[in-house]
Amino acid sequence: MPKRTRKPVGKVKNPAAVALGRMGGLKGGKARAQSLTAEERSEAARKAVNARWHGKERT
Repeated sequence: MPKRTRKPVGKVKNPAAVALGRMGGLKGGKARAQSLTAEERSEAARKAVNARWHGKERT
């Protein structure tokens, strides 16, 4: 019986677009943190903790 090979399901990604998206993703969090004030960072962290511990209904 011949061996089956897997074919990619769905669309094939453009390597240039993948590289560009990765560049933005690598610096995204750091750039956002630098642009926020301490109060805004604190509020974002508070919302994240509430979502983690209490679920989305209490955010």
